[in-house]
Amino acid sequence: MPRRTMGLALYSALGALLCGYAQASEDLAKAKNCVMCHSVDKKILGPAFKDVAQKYAGQQGADVKLAEKVMKGGSGVWGTMVMPPNPQVSEAEAKQLVQWILSLK
Repeated sequence: MPRRTMGLALYSALGALLCGYAQASEDLAKAKNCVMCHSVDKKILGPAFKDVAQKYAGQQGADVKLAEKVMKGGSGVWGTMVMPPNPQVSEAEAKQLVQWILSLK
């Protein structure tokens, strides 16, 4: 196989994996009822996931802080609306959700 074809195949495979990860994470957000208050690109009750990604872009420790908020809830960052705790979300799932959210552009 020519080198260029191998490179294209590698990029295609990587793209498929990343799309699968994104879909799996969005499915997790749906399964854990995050989409009752959030959407990827529009404010509902809570901020759009893309707005969260933009606000926390490049901040050290944002992933840990946000995973904690997913599990325990929070308030005051996006206005007066309180984000309730989500006891359905495990620590591993919260980390996965936050990684996905922070990857959105």
